[in-house]
Amino acid sequence: MLDPLSNSGILGLIQGLAEWLPISSTGHLKIAEHYLDLTTTPLFNLILHLGTLVAVIFYFRKEVKNILTALARLDFRTEYGKMIPLLIAGTIPAAIVGLIYVQFLEDTLQQLLVIGATFIVGATLVYISKIGKENTDNVTYRIALIMGVAQGLAIFPGLSRSGATISAALLLGLRRERALKFSFLLSIPAILGATVGEALKNRGQIAPSGMGYPELLLGVAVAMIVGYITIRLVSQIVASKKFHYFAMYTWMLGITLIVLTLTGH
Repeated sequence: MLDPLSNSGILGLIQGLAEWLPISSTGHLKIAEHYLDLTTTPLFNLILHLGTLVAVIFYFRKEVKNILTALARLDFRTEYGKMIPLLIAGTIPAAIVGLIYVQFLEDTLQQLLVIGATFIVGATLVYISKIGKENTDNVTYRIALIMGVAQGLAIFPGLSRSGATISAALLLGLRRERALKFSFLLSIPAILGATVGEALKNRGQIAPSGMGYPELLLGVAVAMIVGYITIRLVSQIVASKKFHYFAMYTWMLGITLIVLTLTGH
């Protein structure tokens, strides 16, 4: 069994890689916890998400700065000002789906068998995204709302946030560079909101047993650094029209997980 510091570093590495690749960080963290015999807390997993949140804010720092500047000026007419109501429109359905999940479904959808099936569903969505006809750079309220629903559904372990939102955008005809940027910007309020909500719900239960602040900081730092590198990688993959290739990996992972679970492993 690995020591807590090593476990935290591994979880941070998984979070950094899997949050922005279309392979589901939550699903991979659940698998790691199971096979490393770890018992983590929901708040600890969300704290790891803060590492990847810092990475995406830094990567899109120009866009974030311009959006916040437009908001401070109550400017909703410029390019970045127009994005504010669109981001709000995309955040609302994600919040509603997330609340429904936490209230009614969270306790029953943590089994590895269910996660394996969700991996397969997510992989299928990522694969069929290749048939989308990229014919617009304009993020409409319809596109924002549907991407928001997709982001909300990504709370299910095994369904990737980036995979669901980018795939939905591509299927709706949004050009891939625009789809990636709006998807990542849309993740910022969602991660912030989820972290604040979980922190209020589970005060004093940040880290798993045996993990203190050094381990927590290591996990966040690893998630942040690896997350930034991964965003650069995903941007290149999306631009090269190879995004759907990740479906092969998550299909195989989902099938393997189902087989292992059914055979008692």
